[in-house]
Amino acid sequence: MSKRARSRGRYPVRPLMPKMKSHSGAKKRFKKTATGKLKSRPAFSSHILEKKSPKKKRALGLEKTVAKADRKTVNKLLGGNGR
Repeated sequence: MSKRARSRGRYPVRPLMPKMKSHSGAKKRFKKTATGKLKSRPAFSSHILEKKSPKKKRALGLEKTVAKADRKTVNKLLGGNGR
């Protein structure tokens, strides 16, 4: 065992490598459900709403699940296990 990895007295020494940090932008944009699905706000829902139909605007108010192609990337940004 190396000198640095050994504990000094009561408390162990901090690990040598830094911890991975989750992406702060992804934390604000994505949520993980209890079942493990990823949810996000849909695109095209924030402005230029006059020309969109009421039906379209209602649909844009609901959260969407993240596409299968993007799940791996989003999970990685959220720190592996998600938040």
